[in-house]
Amino acid sequence: MPAADRPPFDDHTRGILQPARMFRVVDFDRYPAPPELEGLIEWFWSVRWDLPAGESHRQPVLATPAVNVSVGTAPPPGDDPLPGPYPLAAKFNGVTTALTVRTLSGTGWNVAAKSTTGGFGAWIDDVQAVNDTHVELTDVLAVEDRLPLAVADRSWGSDRAKLIGDALIRLLDSRPQSRIDRAREVSLIAAVAEQDRSIGTVGQLASLGGVTSRTLQRMFTSCAGVSPTWVIRRFRLIDAAERVRDGRAPDWAALAADLGYADQAHLSRDFTATIGMSPGAYASANRSA
Repeated sequence: MPAADRPPFDDHTRGILQPARMFRVVDFDRYPAPPELEGLIEWFWSVRWDLPAGESHRQPVLATPAVNVSVGTAPPPGDDPLPGPYPLAAKFNGVTTALTVRTLSGTGWNVAAKSTTGGFGAWIDDVQAVNDTHVELTDVLAVEDRLPLAVADRSWGSDRAKLIGDALIRLLDSRPQSRIDRAREVSLIAAVAEQDRSIGTVGQLASLGGVTSRTLQRMFTSCAGVSPTWVIRRFRLIDAAERVRDGRAPDWAALAADLGYADQAHLSRDFTATIGMSPGAYASANRSA
């Protein structure tokens, strides 16, 4: 969807820092997951860019606790990747526990499936073991080597996303149904943590899931790759960033209370340590953009 046809900010931008800058240089869109992947894949997304020679775009992302399976010609994560063009490849990106950066230059594209929080536990037994990885997809999943060429051969957008989805659906046939059900269960519980800001403790989530706190910890570590506490904290930080993405500074004390922080100072420390700038500086950067 071209930027001119899309509202300035919507849930397309969740976790994308300073999204106004990104929409200046890329064509970004999102596609729904098929019914077979409900509760496991949140959505598919695509991005493509064509920057003038000598120009680059640095895009920071405070990612949700998700795995991304992608096909395209994208650069590896980092501030200073080797110069492109980059080869067509299928990549696996584990849950990223720190701020991640992609530096775009030249011309390129990427189409990906983004898991729900916990959803990728349907495909592998230990999601935590692949946190913060960026590797060949075949290192993690038994997909066909020709997948990248098949995807690139399709028309731009949802047709390419469908091929990635079809590959993921086929892989589920060899997985235990109990594991797939457990991944969907974690996804549902994590969705509550994302949407209900009154949830602030593992105990509250465990009660909603009808399990003990210890059991919930094991479920999240295995399927989501991170603890329930980490998930709650990450979603609250993303909420804070989204509150100021239009550049307007809110009542910081009220925002901290609304997001479950003890006070404004705790929010500011958490935000600064994770994103690399204070909430006020981030709001100012969005105003400039």
